[in-house]
Amino acid sequence: MAAERMSREQRLVLSIAVLASFVTFLDGSVVNVAVAPISAELGGGIATQQWVVDAYLVSLGTLILLAGSLSDVFGRQRILVIGLVGFGVASVAIALAPTALALILFRGVQGIAGALLVPSSLALIISTFSGAAQARAIGMWTGLTSASFLAGPVLGGLFIDYLSWRLVFAINILPIAVTLALIAVLHEPDEHPADRGIDWLGAGLGIVGLGGPVWALIEQERYGWGSPAVLVPLAAGGVALVAFVLRQRTAAHPMVPLALFAARNFSVGNVATAFVYAALSLGGFVLVVYLQVVAGYPATLAGLASLPVSLGNVLLSSVFGRLAGRLGPRLFMGLGPIVGAIGYLLMLSTGERVDYWTQVLPGILVFTVGLSATVAPLTAAILGAVPPERSGIGSAINNAVARIAGLVATAFVGVIVGSRYTVEGFHRALVVVAGLLALGGVVSLIGITNRRAPGAAEPDAAEPGAAEPGAAGAAPAASGSDPSADERAAG
Repeated sequence: MAAERMSREQRLVLSIAVLASFVTFLDGSVVNVAVAPISAELGGGIATQQWVVDAYLVSLGTLILLAGSLSDVFGRQRILVIGLVGFGVASVAIALAPTALALILFRGVQGIAGALLVPSSLALIISTFSGAAQARAIGMWTGLTSASFLAGPVLGGLFIDYLSWRLVFAINILPIAVTLALIAVLHEPDEHPADRGIDWLGAGLGIVGLGGPVWALIEQERYGWGSPAVLVPLAAGGVALVAFVLRQRTAAHPMVPLALFAARNFSVGNVATAFVYAALSLGGFVLVVYLQVVAGYPATLAGLASLPVSLGNVLLSSVFGRLAGRLGPRLFMGLGPIVGAIGYLLMLSTGERVDYWTQVLPGILVFTVGLSATVAPLTAAILGAVPPERSGIGSAINNAVARIAGLVATAFVGVIVGSRYTVEGFHRALVVVAGLLALGGVVSLIGITNRRAPGAAEPDAAEPGAAEPGAAGAAPAASGSDPSADERAAG
């Protein structure tokens, strides 16, 4: 159908957005298999392993809001180019790092560059597609970027087994080079408002406000909640967040316009994101650990146990994105998490002896359908409620919500499961995960609307790529596959 064909510009934009996000997600899954050989060669033991992962998470999570604001002010393509070049340079530096400290510092730089990529990628899609075509494009972005989780462990394992862990980080260079070439070919103006600036005081408060709690959540595993190394940054971050909100109410150019939260789908969608992504982080972590520690699965088989989730997301995300573009996101965001919750409850039949095919796989398949029905409509609903010129910061806010929710969930694994992994602790975690997913679904059913936000672009049937008229779905950049939780678990 002619109405469903994309224009050359739209194909280029979607390819750029997918590849730019792909490198951040690929790096997240590749590094999980590299931490052990890194510490074996460079020393530092488990502390090095943790900080190879955490240095990236802290810098990315801390700067994600500033990155979204920079995207809106200076232009998506410009910020993408800076992020891609920075990510590539940091990747090469990591591959050549002579010491563990140098590698960890370069991982922090890589996180800074990564913060620039995902918000700008989704903002580029929002500014190029509209209506049902926008929801479909977000679904394709979600599914294709999920493929990085399939490729990462396989490529990383091959490089480590037959070449060197250092070359694992060189995997990024090819997609970065291709993305930069596509941006050069695009030849489209990088629109950005001339009268908008950066609230640098707000940016500083936001960095402390996000960085402090992220640091505390990561380090509480090492020092405990009563340690000053945890309490001081947590308290400082809380104070800074309050000051940040107050600053946004009076700043001439607020970094996070509080008016965004007046949009129902944006505010409700972010609440749903918190529940859903907390569940994804907790569920993915406890399942892999349980299969290894209690059921005795080798690490490779435990990791492959959730392979259907990634495959299903690749195959189904664009389908549900297209359907949400026609019918609106509410039903998918409401029923999808509830179906996912049923999938986790089906795994309550597991015991110390686990039959993957009868006790685990059925639940994973049901969860996969629910997750695939949720993520693309969620991203579509949130970003569809944001004016196109604010899509960068809208995406960044949603990414921050998803990442913090994942960190909080994994921080409470010990409280939920107990001091050691047992069948009973695993079952408690399954119930908690199902509850979080169900809450996300209920919040969406009650609060999400299929109506387009005022000022949102109307779909035009004559426009190339505008598949069909329908409610403009749009949701968060929590992104079809936020890797932060998996990265954290690997640490």
